[in-house]
Amino acid sequence: MALSDVKVRSAKPEAKAYKLTDGDGMVLLVHPNGSKYWRLRYRFGGKEKMLALGKYPEVSLADARARRDEARKLLANGVDPSETRKPLK
Repeated sequence: MALSDVKVRSAKPEAKAYKLTDGDGMVLLVHPNGSKYWRLRYRFGGKEKMLALGKYPEVSLADARARRDEARKLLANGVDPSETRKPLK
């Protein structure tokens, strides 16, 4: 089930980190200290990988979805999204 802004905003920290799924591999990782991170799980070259999309609230739900869609386009073209970010660092 897709996330809503209200659900993301109201996600409270728990004793252990947990994930809220949005679909197409995108999750919101909620840490015990209250920080929230957008992540994209995907497979490339037979390996499962995770791509950081940003920290909430700096990256909103709509922005995270846009970044997920960009990464999915790269995957569809046979390009690993995490490799395209490395030269930027």
